[in-house]
Amino acid sequence: MATLLIFFVFMNLDVLLRMGHCTETRDQILSITPKTQEHVDILRNISTQYETALWQPVSPQYIKEETQVHLFVPANSSETVKDLLQRHAVTHEVLLANANELIEMQTRNDSTDPRSGSTFYERYHSLEDIYYWINRTAHDNPNRVKIILVGSSYEKRPLYALKLSFNNRTNKKAMWIDCGIHAREWVSPAFCLWFVHYSLSFYNINQDITHILDNMDVYVLPVLNPDGYKYTWTSNRMWRKNRSISKTTSCIGVDLNRNFDANWCTEGASHDPCTEIYCGTFPESEPESQAVANFLRSHKDTVQLYLTIHSYSQMLLFPYSCTLEEAENHRDLLEMAQEAAQKIRRYYRNIYRYGAGAKTIYFAPGGSDDWAYNLGIKYSFTFELQDRGRYGFLLPPSHISGACNEALLAVKTIALKVIQKTQAPTSPSPTF
Repeated sequence: MATLLIFFVFMNLDVLLRMGHCTETRDQILSITPKTQEHVDILRNISTQYETALWQPVSPQYIKEETQVHLFVPANSSETVKDLLQRHAVTHEVLLANANELIEMQTRNDSTDPRSGSTFYERYHSLEDIYYWINRTAHDNPNRVKIILVGSSYEKRPLYALKLSFNNRTNKKAMWIDCGIHAREWVSPAFCLWFVHYSLSFYNINQDITHILDNMDVYVLPVLNPDGYKYTWTSNRMWRKNRSISKTTSCIGVDLNRNFDANWCTEGASHDPCTEIYCGTFPESEPESQAVANFLRSHKDTVQLYLTIHSYSQMLLFPYSCTLEEAENHRDLLEMAQEAAQKIRRYYRNIYRYGAGAKTIYFAPGGSDDWAYNLGIKYSFTFELQDRGRYGFLLPPSHISGACNEALLAVKTIALKVIQKTQAPTSPSPTF
């Protein structure tokens, strides 16, 4: 009888492991709102001393009373973290009870061929798939798409941008869009692919995108941080920085969006290589940020609009993030962001906050948008795509189309305004 019982348990071990207490020890996302300074201190301690990943805010220094915190808690830290919260009467809500399943779902891919249909753009893709897509897109559209090698990453991966050009008009202006500066923000590269596909598919069909592409070339860099992005697919889905190795510590990586020369490493960044907002050893110390900066410096007379795509939190931000001072054309930037947010709300029933970065969220010195603005690209924006915390960085593939359509509407709204303010158009301007 004992032998039979042991045999039964062994045969059903997999089922038993998926039941009972094991459901409590999976990777989870917690939402916590600290009510007192003691709660704030406890959360700061948890996010730095335990194996967790702070999603919102990006750094423990920004945790404050009555402000929602989103915390990724791996299974091996779950019991300890929850006991600590309970002991100090810090209430929490489980936003995602089983993050592992979402991660597995995101990496499941049926096809890597962009010709397999529109559903290709409603899935996340590995770095290898994106490189394949870049080559395939240029091959299929030789008169409109050109591959530009902007530079290479710390681990020597290529930084490929696509140049979309639909006519040979002289003195033509341009916009720049980069995606994937932060590795874990997967919906960002998904948008860059979406935008290129939409532009090629709807030119001469959609009036707005036709007018934009008649008047502007577009440079699109789908993955600014290829090393970090690759690492999120192979080792750590929550990785944010690049993968450069420090000479002084075992901690790896620099926050590329703190590595540009815009009030570099002042309040809102860190000299500590072990933090998520480490600014690097000097401005443009990283090959990725230096490559983008060099390209934009050499094209500053033609690039009129700079867009950098992030997630999550649903915001349309503009300079400055490195200071509370207002940008010279603050009113124009505010008007553009406001109109884009209003259109998203009208067409998609979704709410986006908008404003200057430092005043809307927090200081973020060394950001690419502020740097581009100071370079002379006076229309510079950071988009934070879906969502507002329900899934956070683990936005399901089923939400990609919604997030990308919202961002696309914002891009079109702002680009049309930039053309209207800066150029004598070659084709009739759409009616706003």
